Amino acid sequence: MANSNLPRRIIKETQRLLTEPAPGISASPSEDNMRYFKVMIIGPTQSPYEGGVFNLELFLPEEYPMAAPKVRFLNKIYHPNIDKLGRICLDILKDKWSPALQIRTVLLSIQALLSAPNPDDPLSENIAKHWKANEAEAVETAKEWTRLYASGA
Repeated sequence: MANSNLPRRIIKETQRLLTEPAPGISASPSEDNMRYFKVMIIGPTQSPYEGGVFNLELFLPEEYPMAAPKVRFLNKIYHPNIDKLGRICLDILKDKWSPALQIRTVLLSIQALLSAPNPDDPLSENIAKHWKANEAEAVETAKEWTRLYASGA
């Protein structure tokens, strides 16, 4: 692995991500910058995102693990906790971050958020309102967006 100036923890976490990937998740560091990861999450079964292949970027700030990684979706996604810029409303990426958490935990939490959208803590007000007013219709829109923007093509 390049970047010998990386903290041991990042090197160990990266090796674990590559050798023991979590089901439905792949994350690999950029060759130019070992703090920048290309992430792919497969839409969980039994969710509106099933069958989707979602690309994300994850960046470990200089302060990591004292500061949370920066993560965002690169695909358009119809989800009350993800805005149109791909930013994610997830407590462990903000005030509930702990240095005990790892990149893997963050990615598993994002995957879980796809299975259980939370319109009561929205980042996208319009989508959250839609979700609360007519969940079945919002789920259909999410499925349609998954087909359009996350088909893996």
